[in-house]
Amino acid sequence: MRESIFMDNGKPMPRKVAVQGTKLSEAALQRIETGSLSFRNTGDLRKLLDKYGVDDPDVIDQLVELNRDATSQDWVTRYRSHMQPAMQGFVGIEAEAQEIRIYHPAVVHGLLQTEDYAKAIFEIEKPVEETTSEFVRHNVALRMERKKRVLDREPHPVKLWVILGEAALRYAIGSPQVMLDQYEEITRLSQLDHVKIQVLPFNSRGYRARSDLAILDLVDGLPPMVQVDNAWGAVSTSDKPKEVARFTRRFNTMIASALPLEDTPEFMHRLAREL
Repeated sequence: MRESIFMDNGKPMPRKVAVQGTKLSEAALQRIETGSLSFRNTGDLRKLLDKYGVDDPDVIDQLVELNRDATSQDWVTRYRSHMQPAMQGFVGIEAEAQEIRIYHPAVVHGLLQTEDYAKAIFEIEKPVEETTSEFVRHNVALRMERKKRVLDREPHPVKLWVILGEAALRYAIGSPQVMLDQYEEITRLSQLDHVKIQVLPFNSRGYRARSDLAILDLVDGLPPMVQVDNAWGAVSTSDKPKEVARFTRRFNTMIASALPLEDTPEFMHRLAREL
């Protein structure tokens, strides 16, 4: 789904582009567009943007700044070998977003998970996905790092709005203590000024999307993007206005179907009492 934002008169540019007398291959361009490769020399980036017809100074400055941030994100590099290729670019973008809106129907979303809950999920999947203990360890650490960089970012944390399906909260992951701690964590997060969490209950007769989604609002001048997980475990992203608008309508409709924000702590307390 992901498309390059670099276009010339609405048409894709040729896939080999000369920069300082050399050519970037198809593979290099793909790695740049997905975020797994960045420019060490900002002058090269500016020349490539010029080749693609990007001439808005504000947009250019913002892209250069994003690229500069990407080159300094050493924490992503530590986990790169354990991530799906599409996930590599998404993780870097996620930490730089202004606002993220998420719907998750099946399990608690990663940005809300406790470490024990995250570990229990990977352990459940381990024999099915044939992953290793090293894979589990690295991905749990990555999930906690993502959570910290999104929710605790200084000076301005990302604004997060999450709608969780009731099934995600009732699906027993790990021990009762793991679930109790997870309910307490959701309650804590829901009381932060920059976090909104709603529950979409079983008995809601309103609209609900069949699969998860995330909408990321980026820095001014860059288009918002939508992210979904597919059946192969990869991450698909798109910044097509039509796609972003479609998923935004889905999310906004579910806001009305979900319980009010102020009901979330009591819902968590009720689930905890049922353990």
